[in-house]
Amino acid sequence: MEKDRIKQAYLDFVLNEGHPPQSVFKLTKQLGIAEQEFYKFYADFSAIDREIWSDFGRRARETAAAEPVYAGYGSREKLLAFYYTLLEILKNNRSYALMSLRRSIQKMPGLTPRVLDDFRQDFEHFVGDLLRDGRVSGEIANRALVQDGYPRFFWQQVLFVLGFFAKDKSANFERSDAAVEKAVTLSFDLVGRNTLDSAVDFVRFLIQR
Repeated sequence: MEKDRIKQAYLDFVLNEGHPPQSVFKLTKQLGIAEQEFYKFYADFSAIDREIWSDFGRRARETAAAEPVYAGYGSREKLLAFYYTLLEILKNNRSYALMSLRRSIQKMPGLTPRVLDDFRQDFEHFVGDLLRDGRVSGEIANRALVQDGYPRFFWQQVLFVLGFFAKDKSANFERSDAAVEKAVTLSFDLVGRNTLDSAVDFVRFLIQR
């Protein structure tokens, strides 16, 4: 498929040269196709970067969900499975992942890298579904005033995981796996039923009496 050829040629160029091609014309000339063929699929090179990151997230979700045990997991375990699978994908694509993130961060320091825009949209939909399932099962506390903001809270967790992975120097990036487990455990402690919920229930009980 022409689109896949273009994406792979772009990825190969970035990995070999450390930066995107100088122009669409030069990339398409290398592929032996007309420049207009590129624009049938992408507006510019940044659109390819966003799609590659979206592919990382999609593959992580689909691969994790394909495991026979996944259906029996609760929301916390499903999120952990997603993260562990994503880290494996990123380990196999570390050079590209770090280069693309750094380019985006340099353009917009302090903000979510634009290269993650499509990834973020897909992730927030995914984690929103997990949280809804968790509220049904009782794993997640039902807090009407704040729960709509949870997907954005979990997106900050993604940025933490990616930042930790980018700086991780441990063998086989084992510390990244540990960071994921601790981050997910903390987040589910916060959104799950805790002492505050018990206190609120007790106060409601006293008021109703």
